Amino acid sequence: MVEIISQITTDYNFVLASAAGLFLASFSSLFSVANPTAAMPIFLSLTQDYSETERKSTALWTSIYMFLILVVFLFAGTAILSFFGISLSGIRIAGGLIIMRAAFSMLNPDKSGKKLTDEDEEEAMLKDDITFSPLAMPMLSGPGSIAVVIGFASQATGMSDYLIHSLSITLVVLIAYVVLRLSPVIMKYMGTTGMNVMTRMMGFIALAISVQFILSGVSLFFNV
Repeated sequence: MVEIISQITTDYNFVLASAAGLFLASFSSLFSVANPTAAMPIFLSLTQDYSETERKSTALWTSIYMFLILVVFLFAGTAILSFFGISLSGIRIAGGLIIMRAAFSMLNPDKSGKKLTDEDEEEAMLKDDITFSPLAMPMLSGPGSIAVVIGFASQATGMSDYLIHSLSITLVVLIAYVVLRLSPVIMKYMGTTGMNVMTRMMGFIALAISVQFILSGVSLFFNV
């Protein structure tokens, strides 16, 4: 009886550790690629004439759209790509390449790390509603974030994995909302230099994630 209880406890601890590890990997990957801190300058620029209530509402709806976009691609992304005959290995390699491109941009924020082009930002200035586009997409849930979500979905082995990824998405979205809401204060203390340092750190993590995705896709393709 003691041995049975001990085995059950060991199995439970293993499952718990595995779930915690998956959650940490999912959260760190998505957060580093989404990088909500890099969205603050554009958010402040686009909402400079907003009242505090309007800015709060914009941050809230941007976060809601971000959550919906990522959850939809989490549960339906691999099915959509499979419909077009794209294999799981192809999905992971393509996702890795997309993340790698975003990572290189983040490693050079002064040159190519902007979330939006000048033309996109000027167009956004003329919009009445900027929550879905360009704030939610492509700023916070752009190709890189979607690639991360689809990549992890392609490796999911059961509903528990999807639940863990959903929780990580929720946490990233909540952090993004807080960052946008507190963006004036954060920008005041971080400054341009602090922003660039944070972006480069996230870029390095994103680069490592992209390499891992590519290696995983290659291994799956050759059944290694």
